[in-house]
Amino acid sequence: MSVGTSRAPGARGVRAEAATTRHGDAAELAELGIDPDDLPDGLVVADEQGRVICFNAAAARITAVPADDALGRRLEVALPLEDLEGRRWWQLTDPYGGLAIRVGQPERNLLLPGGREVLVSARYVRTEPTGPVHRVVVSLRDTEARRRTERSHAELIATVAHELRSPLTSVKGFTATLLAKWERFTDDQKKLMLETVDADANRVTRLIAELLDISRIDSGRLEVRRQPVDIGAAVGRHIQAYVAAGQPADRFLLRIQQPLPSLWADPDKIDQVLSNLLENAVRHGEGTVTIDVQPSASPREGEDGENTATSVTVSDEGTGIPEESMNRVFTRFWRGSKRGGTGLGLYIVKGIVEAHGGTITVGRAPAGGAEFRFTLPVGTPAYLQ
Repeated sequence: MSVGTSRAPGARGVRAEAATTRHGDAAELAELGIDPDDLPDGLVVADEQGRVICFNAAAARITAVPADDALGRRLEVALPLEDLEGRRWWQLTDPYGGLAIRVGQPERNLLLPGGREVLVSARYVRTEPTGPVHRVVVSLRDTEARRRTERSHAELIATVAHELRSPLTSVKGFTATLLAKWERFTDDQKKLMLETVDADANRVTRLIAELLDISRIDSGRLEVRRQPVDIGAAVGRHIQAYVAAGQPADRFLLRIQQPLPSLWADPDKIDQVLSNLLENAVRHGEGTVTIDVQPSASPREGEDGENTATSVTVSDEGTGIPEESMNRVFTRFWRGSKRGGTGLGLYIVKGIVEAHGGTITVGRAPAGGAEFRFTLPVGTPAYLQ
């Protein structure tokens, strides 16, 4: 009578078994049309014994650990994570023990060996609601995108704070001077100081409005209150304001192609778009500022028809925008070659146009300057359709 003996599989056998399991899981995913290596985030799956059976390409890239080295290893060895206080993560969370009602771990910042930060979330898969853990599914995300967002927010705060400091210092200085020495100034001097305070207060109001607009655009909460808008008349009002402020009337050329389709849009926000584009043309451009308003095809997919939208083109005869800068014009803080302002205006313009379902582009004008063109669909409210 012979007695059979069994040996625990070696590392190579465990990895081969894990690879087989991994291919089995991959086959199941393939039935759904999903390949783990095609996922944008890192995916690590451990079996009921805590050994890694899936380690996709994104996980290998994020952790700098080859998939073949991770497969078959225990989860805490293949993925040695620590929290920001240096504690070993898997010992703290104990996914295979503890309360049986746990379903996973929320996303949080953890550290890989070498101190590299990674965003980690975990899901505990059980065959029964309170049964033993069958799989631990771990998602890994690189923190670089989040860091870019945080840097962008920090730059926004720094820029707005810098722009607010100047007008607020002026307001504080003039009001303090007037209160302390009111009797020493003539009426004309007092009027000049108060006009300066009023202008600086308007500047502060505008900066705060820009900040609120950016917040709403970034969060997708920019509201559009649609009303009938005469876009030609709106452009005309802006031109008249520039002429009243001292610009020569012959610097502006307004061309309107009739008939224009009825446009439903938010009049205040359209004024904001026109104000930014005309101010850019007047301040940074040269020669004649030409504004063309004409019917256009809708920028929305699935909407046919030649005259279902209105396009507005603002161009000048200056030096224009360098070709290498074209793709950055609508990003935050872009100011071009001339400094001044917050660099947020065109970013807000793009957000407003897109909130209306429209598009905006930048290019070179026929006369050599910059050319901005935005197109807005008719946008009739649903209750009128």
